[in-house]
Amino acid sequence: MLKETYKGYTELPRGGYLIDTTEGYLQIGSPPETIKDTMGFEKKSPLVFILPNKFFHVEKGISTAELEFPIYYNFFLRQKKTFIVCTEEQRKQLITVLKESLMGPENINLKSEFLNGEESFGFPDMKAEMAYFRGYKGLEDVVDFKVFDSENSVHFGDVAIIKLESGDFLIEDGDRKIEVPGEVGFNIKYDIGERPTEPFQAPIIGITCLGPSHGFDPEDNTSGFIIWLNHQGIMVDPPVNSTEWLRQSNVNPKLINHVILTHCHADHDAGTFQKILEENKITIHATETVMDSFLRKYSALTKIPKKELQELFHFQPIIIGKATMINGGEFNFHYALHSIPSVGFEFFFQDQSFMYTSDHLNEPEIHDKMYAQGILPESRWKFFKEFPWDRRIIYHEAGIPPLHTRVSYLASLPESIQEKITVYHIARKDMPTGTKLKLARFGIENTLYPEITPPKHIEAYNLLDVMTQIDIFHGFPIEKAKEFLLIVNEERYKRGDHIIRKGTPGDKFYIIASGNVKFEGLNQDGSEGVPVKRYGTYEYFGEASLVLDLPRAADVYAETDVLALTIEKNKFLQFIRNSDLKNNLTRLNEIRDSNSWKALAESRHFRGLTSHQITQLELIMTLHKVNAGSVLVKEKEFYGDAYIIRNGKVNVYQNGNLLAELTDGDFVGEIYNISKNFVSNYTFRAEVDTELYSIQQNDLIDYVKKNPGVYMRMNTVYS
Repeated sequence: MLKETYKGYTELPRGGYLIDTTEGYLQIGSPPETIKDTMGFEKKSPLVFILPNKFFHVEKGISTAELEFPIYYNFFLRQKKTFIVCTEEQRKQLITVLKESLMGPENINLKSEFLNGEESFGFPDMKAEMAYFRGYKGLEDVVDFKVFDSENSVHFGDVAIIKLESGDFLIEDGDRKIEVPGEVGFNIKYDIGERPTEPFQAPIIGITCLGPSHGFDPEDNTSGFIIWLNHQGIMVDPPVNSTEWLRQSNVNPKLINHVILTHCHADHDAGTFQKILEENKITIHATETVMDSFLRKYSALTKIPKKELQELFHFQPIIIGKATMINGGEFNFHYALHSIPSVGFEFFFQDQSFMYTSDHLNEPEIHDKMYAQGILPESRWKFFKEFPWDRRIIYHEAGIPPLHTRVSYLASLPESIQEKITVYHIARKDMPTGTKLKLARFGIENTLYPEITPPKHIEAYNLLDVMTQIDIFHGFPIEKAKEFLLIVNEERYKRGDHIIRKGTPGDKFYIIASGNVKFEGLNQDGSEGVPVKRYGTYEYFGEASLVLDLPRAADVYAETDVLALTIEKNKFLQFIRNSDLKNNLTRLNEIRDSNSWKALAESRHFRGLTSHQITQLELIMTLHKVNAGSVLVKEKEFYGDAYIIRNGKVNVYQNGNLLAELTDGDFVGEIYNISKNFVSNYTFRAEVDTELYSIQQNDLIDYVKKNPGVYMRMNTVYS
């Protein structure tokens, strides 16, 4: 039911504002999946959307102008256009975004993506396939942009939409005048399922459903899943907010190091950008065509150049016809049959086989018609005829044709095949009864664990996998890996166990293989308010006491059951000989005497960083003081250092005009210009005596390359 606030508008559950006018609903902002909030209302989904001033939130990697699904809903189900009210600059941005998702890439050349070029079996005529599925010729058939005029107003009948100088909007509807915020937030809304009390233990092989349904189903999460291989995760088309959901579900994000991006519809790519920004640099597997589309789309949304966006992750191009190894599994990719380029795949791991269709029309009768019409070349038609129903696990999409496969077709297959099929991308209410088909079951608690013969040398693999995650061991030669296997031990702790006692001599180095620990008693001066320090899987502790020959600095407790890999003191010191660890730890101890942990944990730029990310940042910081009036960075000059304010005030100027005032915890500098070695666009000047953490340019560049989410947090434009 629609409930207006006393201000005359409704705040939607997922974000955005809805105004009921004499011309119908107006919606300001459209965070992902708000169509699920409005499609059940009396007047259905709005036809008029007003773009907020800022429609991409870097902090969470979310667009608040996600209009793809409202446009589909209005056009295909209501046979109506969607009207978008915006500035001219926003219109240009959004046209690029919508072209990629609604029309597909303008220029397509797939030859280089196939091992044998056009001679490859199943090579598509992608342009013909895309044209077949579209029910419209161009963007103008489904969308009508209404740009604010010289008086900053747009009219729909008797309703006027006025953009105020403050950035807010005034809606005039007869005698009613409603002022609505021009900035739109977003609310994370998803079903979390059952949260395990202990951290999730990634299996040798498993499949976790992130969502079983489609973008128009208000009852279930949108489809996506994780493939677990060799205790590491591969996210496939993660739905929006899946990274938040995984944290809430006690899944350590470091367990997931790969993403497969199949195509660029909003229900398949929205969570990918969020994962990019989460913590460590991930690897994305996609074809060049899909990746180019993704970059064009998100470059338009974020106003960040494509080349700069691609530096936020590792891109592994897919070559169709050539196997790709991911976490020990052998993946073979192909182009599915869909309205825009979309990739499906199969993988083999030990004695298991798995087939994933992606969004795909898998109906032989329609394939025959498309072949007869010349849309499908002969080898493409034969490729679809040879669908691998013999795979042991089949994840098959279903939905409304012609974009999707009818679930009734899947239900018509022999029961021996149905038993292997898990159906996704379909609402629970639309699943047929009396079949052997299974609907994907959402949640960590419903993770599928297929039977498998464990790989050879799995214990050694697991130990070496942990070693490769530890930054202080990066770059160690293979001889060190052999040594690691000989000196490491396993120790298990129960929830609440006292692992280390403050003030005792250090005797071991600890790596967390699974579980979480917390530190108490870190504030040596007895001050209050120091944030609790927590470590999880693939993080380590205890090294400072060993290397610096100091007593333990804190009590460490097991917050959950913990599996730790430990190395005895003398063996550890021998193992790290000739490394820079001692110098780094000495520096870290010195910087922490300034309460740097608290300064970073409470900073608006660095709040939310993991313990590991904070530690790595502390390692490159140096504390010093400047007097009032000191110029830290001068406009049109090159950077030497960047800064984080510990205590004080720094103002930002351009051409002598004050643009911003920075205070405790704020980042001082322009991360883009620093990383590209460009001159500064601004002057940064200390207005009072100020304590700062300085960071050398090269150190900062190395840090943000490893932590793309931190880069985005720092990427401030002053105006």
